[in-house]
Amino acid sequence: MRTLAILPVKRFELAKQRLSGRLNDEQRETLARAMVEDVLHILSATSELDGVFVITNEPAVASIAEMLGAIVEPDVREAGQSAAVSAGIAYALETGIERVLLVPGDCPALDGDELAALLAHHGAGPLSVVIVPDRQGTGTNALLLTPPDVIAPAFGPGSFERHRDLAAAAGATCEVARPQTLLLDVDTPEDLAALLGGAGEGAPRTRAALTRVMAGH
Repeated sequence: MRTLAILPVKRFELAKQRLSGRLNDEQRETLARAMVEDVLHILSATSELDGVFVITNEPAVASIAEMLGAIVEPDVREAGQSAAVSAGIAYALETGIERVLLVPGDCPALDGDELAALLAHHGAGPLSVVIVPDRQGTGTNALLLTPPDVIAPAFGPGSFERHRDLAAAAGATCEVARPQTLLLDVDTPEDLAALLGGAGEGAPRTRAALTRVMAGH
């Protein structure tokens, strides 16, 4: 099943505002860049994906994404995550992609084996919505959609239940998957602590960036 990963990325100057009490602007931008790089490297190395589509107005992201072979498109509207991924869904439909993975750039611990297992065991269709919640269980960290337009993504607070309702309204099967390394999105100081306290070797660029940032305090 031809599968495209869609990764929306805000300009770094707009990213991670909820960390402003802990990190200054430069430090937040450093962290945001490292997280996206970790995610991009995992996506580009995952053979179960047939491509990666990045939508962003951040030049640094566009540069590394193109270097890793991703398709890059500017985020013309800058109207949020749901609007951004719609461009990737349109591209998928135009190019015969059968399934899309909507994944954020702030889950830097993403593990390649877990991602491959998610793609192998979930979302085979014909009408399928797979939701990966956040660790609180109320938001959505990732969606696996078959076909790409089976629902219109509606990210934001409370999106887990919203996506379940949209799947039901579309007559699609709805699964909940919980790959551990996709449950942690880094938005708050508590998330940072959870990432740094986690075991394993994931998020190498993010961990290195955080080490430099913390040393600078």
